[in-house]
Amino acid sequence: MRIVSDSLLFRCFVVVVGLTLVIWILRGLTVLSFMPGLVLWLGIFLSIALGLLTAWQSSKRW
Repeated sequence: MRIVSDSLLFRCFVVVVGLTLVIWILRGLTVLSFMPGLVLWLGIFLSIALGLLTAWQSSKRW
């Protein structure tokens, strides 16, 4: 399976995963302790959804 790094979906996936990791780390260091946990969960679920969509898009044969 080949992932096309030029696709917009893949770039969105990388950005969302990166932001989710940064938020998770900063919440763990209590820098962003005021941020509700829902924001972190939304980032995690959005990362999973975008990862599945990216894998589905890369499996198409066009």
